[in-house]
Amino acid sequence: MAKLLFSACIALIFLNCTSTADQRDIPEDIHSAEVEADTAIFGNGCFWCTEAVFQQVEGVLSVTSGYSGGDVKNPTYRLVCTGTTGHAEVARLIYDPKKISFEELLEIFWKTHDPTTLNRQGNDVGPQYRSAVFYLNDEQERKATAYKKKLNDAGIWTKPIVTEITAFTNFYEADDYHQNYYNLNQSQPYCQYVITPKLDKFEKVFADKLKKNN
Repeated sequence: MAKLLFSACIALIFLNCTSTADQRDIPEDIHSAEVEADTAIFGNGCFWCTEAVFQQVEGVLSVTSGYSGGDVKNPTYRLVCTGTTGHAEVARLIYDPKKISFEELLEIFWKTHDPTTLNRQGNDVGPQYRSAVFYLNDEQERKATAYKKKLNDAGIWTKPIVTEITAFTNFYEADDYHQNYYNLNQSQPYCQYVITPKLDKFEKVFADKLKKNN
């Protein structure tokens, strides 16, 4: 943990910026005899950014953009954007714990957004852009809570971390056009001016965690 906290201090100067169905179970099609996959669900602003970052991480098998934490069933993107449904934009990660741990995913999560801004990441404002970890079991809750406390105690940020750590209740997959968004829309202004610079900085800081084909 000490190494993670030290690297967090260094990385902050680089990285702080900015069809639906209820799928409560880990997708079975990702499992095989060779891989025992696990799941993590993070909200740290626009899910296009979150997806683009974690798609590059070695050990992450799939990333799906969607919504968690709200009360409305099968919410649409337009409805979530009103900020009235209680949902956060999230990325559901299916990962191989033999290649990357939940703690390492937490490290990437907290380094690639500003967890001190309530219901906001850069110009994206609203509760749907809140910083959140939706834990799926007691171990994830314990690790996320301990890591958040360590960061706060270390004074990594001048303001306290407001990341919500809450039990997972639902996940609604976003429409197809939100999936793999950056890779399919790199010429779009949001991708060029927000996501690409963030990815460039991410690749420099986390070079040792990138997939080999990057």
